[in-house]
Amino acid sequence: MYTLSCLCLVLLSCLSLTSAVPTSHHNPPQTDSNVVNQTTCNGKQYTYQQLAGYGLVPSNARDSYGDNLGGWGSSIAIDQKTWRKLKNGTYTGTLYAIPDRGWNTQGTLNYQNRIHTFSISFTPKPNATASTPSPPNLSLIYKSTLLLTDPKGGPTTGLEADPSGGLSFEGFPLLPAATFTGNGFGEPGPGGKSLSIDSEGLVLNRDGSYWISDEYGPYIYRFSRSGKLLTAIQPPRAFLPTRNGSISFSANSPPIYDPNRTLKPTDPESGRSNNQGLEGLTASTDGKTLYALTQSALIQDGGPNNPFRRQARLLQYSISNPNRPTLEKEYVVTLPLYTDPTSKKTPRKVAGQSEIHYLTPTQFLILSRDSGFGRGQDNSQSQYRHIDIFDISSATNIASPSNDDVANGSIASSTGVLEPGITAATYCSFLDFNVNGELGKFGLHNGGGQDAGLLNEKWESIAVVPVDGKKGRDGEYFVFSVSDNDFITQDGYLNGGKYRYSDKSGFNLDNQALVFQVKFPRGVDPL
Repeated sequence: MYTLSCLCLVLLSCLSLTSAVPTSHHNPPQTDSNVVNQTTCNGKQYTYQQLAGYGLVPSNARDSYGDNLGGWGSSIAIDQKTWRKLKNGTYTGTLYAIPDRGWNTQGTLNYQNRIHTFSISFTPKPNATASTPSPPNLSLIYKSTLLLTDPKGGPTTGLEADPSGGLSFEGFPLLPAATFTGNGFGEPGPGGKSLSIDSEGLVLNRDGSYWISDEYGPYIYRFSRSGKLLTAIQPPRAFLPTRNGSISFSANSPPIYDPNRTLKPTDPESGRSNNQGLEGLTASTDGKTLYALTQSALIQDGGPNNPFRRQARLLQYSISNPNRPTLEKEYVVTLPLYTDPTSKKTPRKVAGQSEIHYLTPTQFLILSRDSGFGRGQDNSQSQYRHIDIFDISSATNIASPSNDDVANGSIASSTGVLEPGITAATYCSFLDFNVNGELGKFGLHNGGGQDAGLLNEKWESIAVVPVDGKKGRDGEYFVFSVSDNDFITQDGYLNGGKYRYSDKSGFNLDNQALVFQVKFPRGVDPL
């Protein structure tokens, strides 16, 4: 067993197209001297009070199977039953996290999907300032890793899904699958075919099982407490990627042992765009309703190109019977735009979403961000990296046979303009990661030199816990967010520690984490 004996983790504008797309931001943010930012979304006031914490896990940290912990910031969840505030002001709890599909900057490989568990300890440093910054104030001790399997116990894989076909199991829809040669790492082996998952969203269930959303399908899976697949939600036909008239789960992400493999056409003709599947996943407080949001627009709704891929689709499922989830409603979330100073051809780009979190039956947190900016990137200055809010109380329920049951069912034009009669969710700008005055409290920064204090590019997770350590009745919460480091390290181990790798970028990207302190309005229950 590889044990991280005391691994310290230091956890954690409204732009719109001039077109028929509904205005996405609502009531501009406002501030006063006591807070970083305030915004009102459909009559409810949200306050970003301060950056309360920071932490990191080294890029070469390894799990109990000898593999690098990797990009476990893809999604996180804190078990509310374990969250405690101690008499000395320190908080403790248990955090669950999922890496996505393994190291893939140079090609996908046969990495078995998994869930990591950490024990966390967080001590706020309210007196930290940019002139007298605090060291990391959240520690994390790695506890265990749960490997995920298909319904018959076979290992899952992060390898890119085959361009046609899949795996069939009794009681399940056709599942994405990867057929591989050798051991799936470019080395000798017997070959095989495994359930292919690019895991992105995580929800903890009260019975110990887990919901995990995926980008290949894009599907939503339920795994048992022992890691075995129990349920697979296949989204409506309009979400399924189609090439040459048939379902094609490939995301044009060839394996590391065959990097020149070509796919025709490269992009699907309809359905989710490559690597833009069900990135966001959350559940209602009572555990009866599940919500999943595409990272950006479906191909037929304006994807995959900027600046037209704004119209993301939100699916709402009843999971009162988790063995038979049923689609209840569907909405549109119009994603924000930002200006990319490095792009002359397409300066206006969509801030794709990386996670959502339930607040009320009509309001949700959403993590929207730019791409290609930050630690390890050519440009260090991020333009848009937010946890915002969207509200569906006045949005149109677009669930219908014409929108969903056919491959090319669309709700927007090829340039992302919504069809007449469709109202998108209200989108409200809220919490900006990139405020250097706050980042400086922990020696961090957005923009500037490529040092260890520069924020990473990919922030992909949200977890919320109460400041009072109980139920959060005073409305004050900590919001955790962790970066996905894409397994980028110069000291990499996979395949049970037998496969060595060194990312060609030359970087060692630690998993950074931020902890924000916020105040939510009355009636919000994010736990």
